[in-house]
Amino acid sequence: MRTSNSIQNKILTLPEVKKKLAQWRVLSRTVAFTNGCFDILHTGHINALIEAASHADFLVVGLNSNASVEKLKGKHRPMNDENSRAFLLAALSMVDAVVIFAEDTPLELIKNIQPDVLVKGGDYTLEEIVGAKEVMEAGGKVIINPIIPGFSTTNLINKIQQK
Repeated sequence: MRTSNSIQNKILTLPEVKKKLAQWRVLSRTVAFTNGCFDILHTGHINALIEAASHADFLVVGLNSNASVEKLKGKHRPMNDENSRAFLLAALSMVDAVVIFAEDTPLELIKNIQPDVLVKGGDYTLEEIVGAKEVMEAGGKVIINPIIPGFSTTNLINKIQQK
């Protein structure tokens, strides 16, 4: 049985994830990367993570810090702090590592991780995906996940506030 300690061990700093990546790559394993705020986990998030994980042996999730979520989504977000969001993501079986990043975009994280596969949701075009050019130039591929209609954290928050 997995314990909360093993879940905590999946929440890594950049140097820690780079060490883990080196171990995986020695074994010729492939790495997928996706990122997001994951403020309130919902079915759309879970499906996107399952899909992202299906493209490689390991899935690394870049998680926006509290400050970067606030910049992206407004002063009333995130609803859940970065440590809570990281813990929930790390508890998911398809997620192998979670790295919190404070920058506006995950570009530096992507450059450091150098994933074999970069996965983003279908609400983006290839030209809009941060890090796509760098991943493709390094021989990796970019996958655009289909979005499941009707699932949105913003819509969920609005629905809760109306009750």
